[in-house]
Amino acid sequence: MAEATVQDLTPEEAARLASVEASTDALTALVEDLSSSSRRTRQLAARVINLLAQREPELLVPFIAQLIDALYRPEAQTRWEILDALTVLAPEHAKDCGAAYEGAEAALFDEISAPLRLSAFKFLTVWGATERRRSEKVWPIVDEAIQCYHGDLEYRDMLALLFAFAHGQIAGSVAAELAGRLHFDAENGKGSYLRVRSREIYDALVKRFKLESPQKRARAKKDDAADEDEE
Repeated sequence: MAEATVQDLTPEEAARLASVEASTDALTALVEDLSSSSRRTRQLAARVINLLAQREPELLVPFIAQLIDALYRPEAQTRWEILDALTVLAPEHAKDCGAAYEGAEAALFDEISAPLRLSAFKFLTVWGATERRRSEKVWPIVDEAIQCYHGDLEYRDMLALLFAFAHGQIAGSVAAELAGRLHFDAENGKGSYLRVRSREIYDALVKRFKLESPQKRARAKKDDAADEDEE
């Protein structure tokens, strides 16, 4: 998702952002607003936190636990803004952000909000790409999402995120199953973007991991690895 410019901000958002950049107390109050009884207050707080993450992410590191708690608010906007903020933090603070896994998983399969699903997919692929074990943890639900949203508009953006995931610190088994999943589209995908992008990811995985005849993930009754807690 594109970083907002100054012109994109409402006067209220701009004023709040300036205040939290200048004052720790104002930032603490902003994070506390994520627990407000007012939906609008929560949404504004989440929006400003996402904007702050794009500009000065380290200011939010002491509040990661509170951000993760906000993934359980009822409205979609609060959740997608916070997921986007956590996505920025994940590469450098992956261990702390691991506790967001359950909230992100729930958001990934939200039946109403496409932006929320996409933000969850982005967080999971970015976090999963930070370490091989994490890639193994996220892969079962990422694979399920690929199948669920294959024909949806956001799948184009998901392919771009899968390209980055494929170049991250992922396990060889994950790489093989991702290549197997994308093989059909790489050969027969409808539309040039789908076919070309899938081929690009597939070829990169085959070359990087020296794969031979990669197969998509076999269905299992229970994914024990996905149930393990992040250390």
